[in-house]
Amino acid sequence: QVQLVESGGGLAQAGGSLRLSCAASGRTFSSYPMGWFRQAPGKEREFVAGINWSGGRTWYSDSVKGRFTISRDNAKNTIYLQMSSLKPEDTAVYYCAADKVVLTTNPAYWGQGTQVTVSS
Repeated sequence: QVQLVESGGGLAQAGGSLRLSCAASGRTFSSYPMGWFRQAPGKEREFVAGINWSGGRTWYSDSVKGRFTISRDNAKNTIYLQMSSLKPEDTAVYYCAADKVVLTTNPAYWGQGTQVTVSS
């Protein structure tokens, strides 16, 4: 079982930055691919960024590529999402997720979410 707890959300101005963290419990954390998803009001949940077990491979949605960076520290059982050049359309609840072998569109484990609000 993996438990995920996000932190770091809040209010930012357009063009600003925020860093989200996701702390994980469980001895097998370092073997799981992980990612960030988000859900804006009235919209479906969408994929934001993914990272493989070692951190050697990352991938992003087109909407955040070049602005967001995902990373992980397996020694701290934590992944991060550095968000820069924020836009109002980045406003959403951001969820950390972990999967067992491959990061799918519906991962096995989810955090409770953290709100990110970007003002124009």
